[in-house]
Amino acid sequence: MAVSLTKDTAPGLIGTELGVSDWFLIDQSRINAFADATLDHQFIHVDPEQAKLTPFGGTIAHGFLTLSLLPYLVTGLGIGMENAVMGLNYGFDKIRFLAPVKVGSRVRARARLAAFQEKAPKQFLITQEITIEIENDTRPALVSQWLTMVMTG
Repeated sequence: MAVSLTKDTAPGLIGTELGVSDWFLIDQSRINAFADATLDHQFIHVDPEQAKLTPFGGTIAHGFLTLSLLPYLVTGLGIGMENAVMGLNYGFDKIRFLAPVKVGSRVRARARLAAFQEKAPKQFLITQEITIEIENDTRPALVSQWLTMVMTG
């Protein structure tokens, strides 16, 4: 589902679900690559044998790995601002890691428009509530309020 926001229509869409991404597999090779990139080699992420002895029963993805997938997962939803020249990551108002993502799990993003504000002429702050769901789990991996500053032409 593609959603094109405009200055006039976006305020009426606050609270509306903007889309749900496809499922994305979290495998051990991705977890290991993230551990290498961030120098975070804690055993719970990279040592399947030692991780079997934990309450998780195996390795889990880094919370920041899950968070880092937001741009990829959300891009596939086709959410955009009409006449956008560029969008900049403006940060987060909230991030909560609610459930571990076990190796072999699939995750997806669910986006909802939480706020929309014109900060200056042709400059808009968009807040999306992004929930990362884990397939066959009732608890989400994370919930965030992600801010994007969009400049229009």
